[in-house]
Amino acid sequence: MEKVILIKYGELSTKKNNINFFLKKLKENILFALQDFDVEVTYDLGRMFIHTLSPDKVIDRIKNVFGIHEINIGYIIETTELDIVKEEVLFLLNKKEFTTFKVESKRANKKLNTTSIELSKNLGAYILKNKDGLKVDVNNPEILINVEYRMNNTLVYFDEFKGLGGYPVGTLGKGLLMLSGGIDSPVAGYLTIKRGVKIEAIYFESPPHTSLEAKNKVISLARKLALYNNDLILHIVNFTEIQEAIYKNIPHEYLITIMRRMMYRISAIIASQRNAKLLVNGESIGQVASQTLTSMSAINEVVSIPVIRPLACFDKLDIIELAKKIDTYETSILPFEDCCTIFVPKHPVINPSKEKCHEYEKLIPYKDLIYEAIKTHEVKKITAKENNDEFKDLL
Repeated sequence: MEKVILIKYGELSTKKNNINFFLKKLKENILFALQDFDVEVTYDLGRMFIHTLSPDKVIDRIKNVFGIHEINIGYIIETTELDIVKEEVLFLLNKKEFTTFKVESKRANKKLNTTSIELSKNLGAYILKNKDGLKVDVNNPEILINVEYRMNNTLVYFDEFKGLGGYPVGTLGKGLLMLSGGIDSPVAGYLTIKRGVKIEAIYFESPPHTSLEAKNKVISLARKLALYNNDLILHIVNFTEIQEAIYKNIPHEYLITIMRRMMYRISAIIASQRNAKLLVNGESIGQVASQTLTSMSAINEVVSIPVIRPLACFDKLDIIELAKKIDTYETSILPFEDCCTIFVPKHPVINPSKEKCHEYEKLIPYKDLIYEAIKTHEVKKITAKENNDEFKDLL
């Protein structure tokens, strides 16, 4: 009898003709997460198995892998002979403390001349006869005994751990996350990764108006997202000259609107260079002046690439709760200002006119400034390893 880790697919099982593509990517992502473990991963259309001598440590690691609906400790019995299966199940149960149980059987092996319900009743009766002080509870058992009679073996499992669900990272292409140091954008990134989109991130710094601490804060947030994304490419754009030109030449109520239009333009160009198919940001409808529907329309006008806003209909308390769940909240609230919080006007326009945006942008040489910002930007590869202060410069 072999002890294994059993992976259940959940939503992936609905993919029908494309399921092999998703399962292959899930296996690759699991092996990436476990690259420092000695493991073997096998799978079929119904289940994936991880063979390892360190199941507890492996489970702790793969809890952060998207595409996994459920994780179980399982035992493979190399036979479907019912009497042997009953003995082995009882052996496993003798190591557990419980008073109520339920048996659920699945009969993939149709050569067994009985039904799944009869198999469950037969095994349940055997357990009651050979282990004292137990009773069956079909509604709320302390332990659920799952037995799957397969073609050449029998799979038994009890313990259950919830996975993250979603799709394996990389199955739905690449996106570019507009990552600030705030609460919202890391959560938006997490939700995008969950849908199978591998992300890169872009951060706009404005030294000396923004600090090194603000930059390191964003790198720390990128590292937390890399835990789910396998790794993460971070683009760091110096936005100082553009921001100062906007501040000096453009009416202050339009500062945020024009600044966001410039950020979108730069992000769209870098996304195209990196073969990213969409932009992602943490905007939530009505949360701030630049996130009214009119503002979003005026800002979105400058790009043709799709822009998704996973948090568009979330309220702030829901976003904070999710930020705490993924461990980005405490980093996000560190008091270091980013580009979006400096030079904020007292009365930013909430219904900007596109025509005025066009007029005001003629006051600055923004195309030349954008070209220079893109040409000189940094690209760093971020890994999820803790205390990793060394980053690989890619450009």
